[in-house]
Amino acid sequence: MTMLAITKNVTFSLDSVPSKPVVLVPGAGLNHQGGPSVPLQDRLDAAIALYQRGKVQKLLFSGDNTELTYNEPGAMHAYAISKGIPEEDIVLDFAGRRTYDSCYRAKHIFGLDEVIIVTQEYHLPRALFLCENSELDSVGVPVEQSRYIRSRYLFWNAREVLATVQAWLDVYFLKPLPVLGEMEPIFP
Repeated sequence: MTMLAITKNVTFSLDSVPSKPVVLVPGAGLNHQGGPSVPLQDRLDAAIALYQRGKVQKLLFSGDNTELTYNEPGAMHAYAISKGIPEEDIVLDFAGRRTYDSCYRAKHIFGLDEVIIVTQEYHLPRALFLCENSELDSVGVPVEQSRYIRSRYLFWNAREVLATVQAWLDVYFLKPLPVLGEMEPIFP
C-alpha cells in the first residue's frame, strides 16, 4: 500500500477526528534555547487542543534524547505543563529518535493499539504509513505549517522525500529494531 493511499480516509481536522485514547506527538526539533521548535509547537498546540476537546485522554510525547543537552520529550512536557495539561496525562518517550521509532514504541513499549498522530501535512503520509506498519490503528490530524514552510519549502520537501524512501526501506527490507526496554503500558 502506498503512503498516499493510507491517508485517504484517515486524515481529519481537529473537530472531525474520532476520539482515541492517546495522541502521539513525534519530535520536530528544538530551538536554540532548548524549547520546542516552531513546527514542534504547532504539533503540541494541536495535541493540547485535542485533549481540551475531550478527543484524547493522554498525550504521548516521543522524541530524541540521545544527548544530555538535547531533550525533545522534556521540552514538550514543559510546554504542555505551561499550557495547563495535567502531569498525569502526559507520557514521555525518550527514545523516539525517528518517526519509525515513535510508532514502533507506541505499540511495543507503551502497549497502544490506536492513536491520533498530529504532524505537519507533508509528514503525515509517512507517519501514518509507519504507524500502520507498527500495527497501530491510527488517524492523523495535519497541523499548521505556513509560518516556516514558505521560507524553507525546498528543504522540508527534499528532507521528506529522503525520509519517505528511508521509511519504505525500513518497513520492507531493513526492519531495524528501535531502542527497546521494559513495557510501560499507558493503560495497564
